[in-house]
Amino acid sequence: MAHILIVEDDLNLGQVLLQEFKKRHHDVELICDAEAALARINKYIYDLILTDLKLPGMDGIVLLKKVKSVNPTTIVIVMTGYASVNSAVIAMRNGAQDFIQKPFDLHEISQKVDDALALKRLKNEVDYLRHRESDVIYRTSDIICQSRKLKNVLRMVEKVARSDTTLLITGETGVGKGLIAGAIHHNSSRSENNFVQVNCAALPENLLESELFGHEKGAFTGAIKVRIGRFEQANMGTIFLDEIGDMPLSLQAKVLRVLEDREFERLGGSRTIKVDVRIIVATNQELMQLVQEGKFREDLYYRINVVNIDIPPIRERREDIEPLVRFFIKRYCTELNKPILDITPEALDLLLRYNWPGNVREIRNCIERAVLLAEGDVIVLNDISIPSAHCLEDSREGKAPSSSLELTERELILESLKKNDWVQKDAAVALGVSKRVIHYKIKKYGITHPRWIKNR
Repeated sequence: MAHILIVEDDLNLGQVLLQEFKKRHHDVELICDAEAALARINKYIYDLILTDLKLPGMDGIVLLKKVKSVNPTTIVIVMTGYASVNSAVIAMRNGAQDFIQKPFDLHEISQKVDDALALKRLKNEVDYLRHRESDVIYRTSDIICQSRKLKNVLRMVEKVARSDTTLLITGETGVGKGLIAGAIHHNSSRSENNFVQVNCAALPENLLESELFGHEKGAFTGAIKVRIGRFEQANMGTIFLDEIGDMPLSLQAKVLRVLEDREFERLGGSRTIKVDVRIIVATNQELMQLVQEGKFREDLYYRINVVNIDIPPIRERREDIEPLVRFFIKRYCTELNKPILDITPEALDLLLRYNWPGNVREIRNCIERAVLLAEGDVIVLNDISIPSAHCLEDSREGKAPSSSLELTERELILESLKKNDWVQKDAAVALGVSKRVIHYKIKKYGITHPRWIKNR
């Protein structure tokens, strides 16, 4: 949806255009004279203005100049029944995007409007990419997932993706909230448009306001030109507000207005901008507790918490650790121009026993370091650097595990082997580990079975 203003003194033509663009799901207004159009332009910022060249009281070129002086990002297409090369050149020199001669058919004018809006979206995307923080592929099929808990999350993603419902994603730092938000956008009807991410904890209040809503020229020291904000960049697409629990209360009120009315003003400006954007927010904090402490607006909390997707930490879905480890090994071997490395069972065992307080982000950093430091064709224990305080077992020091943990793990392996008719590879799949790891564990705990002896 785009916000379009039609300025046309021929009411019959104006109504035809109004109905045509409304059918195309745009937010459209019709004004019959230039003075009334200027009053609207001083109140709202439009995506596109379609104006006649000959208007009562004011020439369309004059109106074009005033529009461009007020808001350079607005696209203007000029219509006229008095076409000439000279008038077309003058209109284009003064900032018109296109020029169309009357009479025209609806298909022709609609195509020009579609092309102009597509170009505007492209410019917004380029502006966003200049400030983009990350580059991630968001197909759900590409998300590494072995655990039942994460599979449940992805099923929820598929259910909510096609709607425009506002979503709250919760979970500890590093669990992949941004990845899930991106997957929702990628699988939505908005996937052809921008997915814009903003980390609300990364910027001070004054800069965050400009980042979200943009600013007018002269809004503050250093604001030498108009800057469109992330909400404008995300128009027709999705905006992801990460760490919303760190957003100042004053900005929370403005975000609530966008949620309720789909409009806002740039910093230092008075003209209203309308947007059609889906909002996804995320936090690692307990928002209800912040509400009770007066640090988060209660009305905003209930407005964003329509659907809550909670991503469990990696320690609660250990089946995902090994596939993530192997994925990052392959990734960083490629990035660091090294042959694809393997990992010893002892090193992998340590990684499987670690609690990963930093979740997937910590796994990524750990493996990047290990790949960088590895000297042979395999990652060994000495290449792994993780704090022992979060280990279930200090394998690196060669210490025996606690008897209760050892007994629990041995019993789990035995139970899985029994359920899978003592087929080691099937038991490994059931436990979410590799065949190499289960072979190592079976040898470590001295587990035997008559069938294995016969097969030797």
